Amino acid sequence: MSLKIGVIGFGNIAKAIVTPILENNLLKPEEIGCIVNSTKSVENIRNNYKYKIHIYEATSPENKVVWDCPIKILAVKPQQLKNIKEICKDESSKNILVSVLAGVSLNKLAKFFPRHKCIRVVTNIPITIGKGLTGISFDDDINDNNRLFIKNLFEKSSKVFEFPEDYLDIFLALTSSAPAIIALIIEALSDGGLSGGLSKKLSEELVLEMILGSILMLKEKNLSPADLKNMVTSPAGTTIAALRILERKGLRSALIESIMGAMNKSKEFG
Repeated sequence: MSLKIGVIGFGNIAKAIVTPILENNLLKPEEIGCIVNSTKSVENIRNNYKYKIHIYEATSPENKVVWDCPIKILAVKPQQLKNIKEICKDESSKNILVSVLAGVSLNKLAKFFPRHKCIRVVTNIPITIGKGLTGISFDDDINDNNRLFIKNLFEKSSKVFEFPEDYLDIFLALTSSAPAIIALIIEALSDGGLSGGLSKKLSEELVLEMILGSILMLKEKNLSPADLKNMVTSPAGTTIAALRILERKGLRSALIESIMGAMNKSKEFG
């Protein structure tokens, strides 16, 4: 059996990467092998994942076929990195390892996987609906063909940006952590509607539609955020009254600091 891609860990992000590859016939299910941590996970994927990829438990000797793949995707949690043991049949070869672990640097990956050429990838949760953002930083010795192939894997589910590694931590903060910040803002705005007498369900629906409409307007009319703000802010009106409160409460500064905090936390993993 000859696998073309191995996947170490098969959570939501790994599934979101692999599924479009299969849906777009870039690879066949039998060409993908995956290692997971438990028998329960093996059974769950075999019973519920729509494609019949090869699944192996981490303790099974059969999982060596995954390590023999020319390209591996490392998709475990950062704190599980210390439990991953590199297995290579040919010690002189250098296969490719693509890591989607938050904050784990190329230098650290090279220490854990010295027989691999390493690629660091940062992607975000909208990849699960094909609307992701992905940042990629390549080790210097990755050739052009492999760079193009790896980019193509992620372009099936996201918009791809290639960066020097120094930019990946801020990219992570702004694209991978910020969806939770947006969710918090949506929740808070809908609670404002609730405070004004609307039902929670209706308030959330209105907030979501308002945000979607605002984003589409910014993109389709090529407006800056300041342009949109000025369009709906009139002298002594309701909007400027709302904005004054947000400025007084320090919302702008809090949002900036939240992104910087996420970036600094990412750097700690490196």
